[in-house]
Amino acid sequence: MYSREIVDETTYLQHGVPIHTSGHRRYGNHRVHEIGAEPVTRGPYCPRCSEKNLDEEAYAYLLGLYLGDGYIGAISKGVSYLSIACCDTWPGLIEECEKAMARVFPKSVFKVHREGCTEVKATSKHWPCVFPQHGPGRKHERRIVLEPWQRRIVDEHTEPFVRGLIHSDGSRLTNRVRKKLPDGGVRVYEYPRYQFVNVSSDIAGLFTHALDRLDIAWRAHISRREPRHRNAHIVSISRKDAVARMDGFVGPKY
Repeated sequence: MYSREIVDETTYLQHGVPIHTSGHRRYGNHRVHEIGAEPVTRGPYCPRCSEKNLDEEAYAYLLGLYLGDGYIGAISKGVSYLSIACCDTWPGLIEECEKAMARVFPKSVFKVHREGCTEVKATSKHWPCVFPQHGPGRKHERRIVLEPWQRRIVDEHTEPFVRGLIHSDGSRLTNRVRKKLPDGGVRVYEYPRYQFVNVSSDIAGLFTHALDRLDIAWRAHISRREPRHRNAHIVSISRKDAVARMDGFVGPKY
């Protein structure tokens, strides 16, 4: 290792070739173009800033993930990053998030491992373009309203949108009800249900509106958790036909 560093430094002193360039050339990751060839350039990929067509099905799913567990952060020179926090318990959902993000923008998607979760990320100057809900403060502290072009996509791809919301802030669980019998015994009834929990009334409203479009029955209530915690909007889907409908395009997390 040290001999290579000495060679790189000698090359710099004798020929003026930067040290990092010598390393790039040695390991084969220095970008070069053939003589006479046109330089490789990447065309515009943002559907808001160009005529690029958006992968609407993947976007609807990613929008659901973003509204639940995503945020956009700034780096420098106008570059931002989209981050979706995924629980490590569900590796299949991490992979699905990666694929959706890459389908929306042809960017290099990478992962950052945290304690108990993995952040799926990609950088771009255009994430705020396709997620105009981005803004200062937490989502539940500001209005979350879809723009007309987003509403059209959600209306046409409602199932992926609901799937993304469930994969971020929802779950499929088994509900247990204990019922006393006339003879004094107790019978336990079990049935599956879906549950979505979010502290933003706007995001909960987007979820229930999507369920209405799919003709899926739901019930909602507010869990009062103040003053220590924020009140949560809880949407439950428990009717047998409604759960079966959800199982057709969501299913358990994996």
